[in-house]
Order: sequence, then structure tokens, then C-alpha cells
Amino acid sequence: MFSSSYAAAMFLKVNNFPQDKKVYAVGEDGILEEMALAGFTCLGGTKDADKKMQLKPGFKFEHDKSVGAVVVGLDQYINYYKIQYATLCIRENPGCLFIATNRDAVGHLTDLQEWPGAGSMVAAVCGSTQKEPIVVGKPSTFMMDFLLERFEIATSRMCMVGDRLDTDILFGQNAGCKTLLVLSGVTTLPVLQDPANNIHPDYYTNRMSDIIDLLEL
Repeated sequence: MFSSSYAAAMFLKVNNFPQDKKVYAVGEDGILEEMALAGFTCLGGTKDADKKMQLKPGFKFEHDKSVGAVVVGLDQYINYYKIQYATLCIRENPGCLFIATNRDAVGHLTDLQEWPGAGSMVAAVCGSTQKEPIVVGKPSTFMMDFLLERFEIATSRMCMVGDRLDTDILFGQNAGCKTLLVLSGVTTLPVLQDPANNIHPDYYTNRMSDIIDLLEL
């Protein structure tokens, strides 16, 4: 499994992120765990979930000057403290990287409704820093480039399967893969067929199980 949190850690690793620099995470345990496995010191995340500030005259928010990268992902515990910490690192620490795991606007975190996705957290930091992030998740080709370099797989023999046009399908197209849209998730048939939509998969189907039926033909 190649998660966007893993992609963020590998991006830092392949770009020789200095070992004496730290990472600040606006995100959850997945980012902290992947950074630790890659050998990086990571601050923030769920450890700052309950942090609060008292905004009063003379108050100055202090942050770690050795943070060299801020990684922003899905964070159900996002708060004003985390946004300010990330903002100061990006704006005041020389050369600090701003990395987004993905920019999904929404996600199906429960079966009854959509919820704000990582893109909402990324947008908050974009707004406060007036900077755009390096996106390592879909539709960026970093994940595919990383896999191709290590496993020597031809994209002409791949099919990208997903339920989002602007991430999954666009990712497959950017990488040169065939694409299959599954309509059981975020994207509906009316959205796919909307004249305003300019991202079209090679194939689409109602549910993942249809693939098994096709293979049995």
C-alpha cells in the first residue's frame, strides 16, 4: 500500500532532507508514523490536538526554528494552534518546505455524508502563508515516478482504478495509464457526463465487483 503520508516521507528522503531538520505535521498519526519510519523527527500532529493559545497583548507565539518542512494532510483535530505553528515555520524558517499529502476537497469518512478532505486543511495554510504547496499525492506523478524507478513497471500495462476524476483518473492519465472510474464513491454518473467535465476515463463501471465479472468472461 502506497499512502500519501508515505509519499510525503519518501519525497523528503529522495530529496535528501537534512537529518538535523524537523518536520511539523498538520495531520494525524499516519504522517507521524511514516516520518518516524523514514528517520525524521516529526512534531505536531495528534500531539498538538488539544493545544490552545491565549491571544492577549504582548503574546508572542514561539515555534521551533529547526523545522525544515511542514506536511499537511487530513486532520480531524485541526485547530488554530496548528495553523499558526505551520504558518510561522513556512514564513519564518529559511527554506522551509510546504508539502501537501493531497488536496481532496471532501472524503467519504462515513457512509451517510461527505466530510472536509485534506484539501480543506491545505487551503487554510495556503491562505495564511500565501504560498502553494508541493503536492505529493494524486494527481501529482511523484508516487508513480517513485514506483517506476524501483520496480521497473511499464505504465502501458497498468490501469488506474479510482472514484475521483480530479485525483485518481487525472493521476492515471498524467502517468500514462489506462483509467477506470468506479461510480460507487465520490463521482456520480451525472458528474461524469456533465458537459463542464473535462476529465474522462477510458472506462467506467458502477462498482468494483464488476471488474471480477469482466475477468471471468
